Amino acid sequence: MSKKLSIVIPVFFNAENLPLLYSEINDVVIKKIKTEVEIIFIDDGSGDNSWECLCELTAIHPEIKAYRLSKNFGSHAAILCGLSKATGDCAVVKTADSQEPCEMIVAMLEKWENGANVVLAVREGRDDSPGNSAFANFYYWFISKTALPTMPKGGFDTYLIDRKVIQALELMDEKNSALTGQILWSGFKTEKIFYQRLARTSGKSRWTIKKKIRLFMDSIFSFTSLPITIVSVLGGLSIVGAFIWAIIAFVSRIRGDVAIEGWTASFIFSLFSFGVLMLTLGLLGGYLWRTFDASRNRPIYIIEESTSDPDEKK
Repeated sequence: MSKKLSIVIPVFFNAENLPLLYSEINDVVIKKIKTEVEIIFIDDGSGDNSWECLCELTAIHPEIKAYRLSKNFGSHAAILCGLSKATGDCAVVKTADSQEPCEMIVAMLEKWENGANVVLAVREGRDDSPGNSAFANFYYWFISKTALPTMPKGGFDTYLIDRKVIQALELMDEKNSALTGQILWSGFKTEKIFYQRLARTSGKSRWTIKKKIRLFMDSIFSFTSLPITIVSVLGGLSIVGAFIWAIIAFVSRIRGDVAIEGWTASFIFSLFSFGVLMLTLGLLGGYLWRTFDASRNRPIYIIEESTSDPDEKK
């Protein structure tokens, strides 16, 4: 029985990359493997002509399916949409900016055929800007130390997962989370390949500071209790400090040292305690918001248009 590979690609302001990306996939993957291939593009609310480009590609190449979301739901939702529409025995998730060489798809497929449920494409190095590299290195280091010990040092954006893993991700049905974290948390048999992340040759990166902070917060809130532990420790230290300060003040009073020095330190300590209290409320608010967001049971994404079924929505 022949196997089928799905390639899921979220698209966000990538119009100029799409024709070249398909050509590369066709030359490097489709023509060189015996496995049947389908390519699923998810337009995540792009403001350029990405959807028009996808419609043109699907009209020419029957192996391409394209879905357009009603707005920008984020890469997490877009990838989940693509995985839900994938009909392959396994699926590769890849970015649309051509910074990951398509040759590694073939290498990941070989690992899967040898029994791996998950194959991670781990970055050995990156030709990104210093700022992006610094954030990525810190993020993956921090997550590996605090939340997911199996997170590779260089991190990963591209990966292959088989049908069992896809079904597990769909069952999780989490909105404010990170798919890469969910894959590692699931614990399936995992293999790795390594590659050098290439520099962007066209287009502008939409990986903004806001999105980076959102990813960091979602990862922390979803996979570790560290925030609660930190504020608990700070709260405990504040109580101990206040108790010690009270003893010092009481002893000074008994000894007749009416003029107790150190009101500046007392003020600073009070300000610190107030900061800890506000930080605690902020963290609790983050958890409550995520709980409330999940309880509303709104869809993770909404499909506005599809080249395979014009009336399909979710």
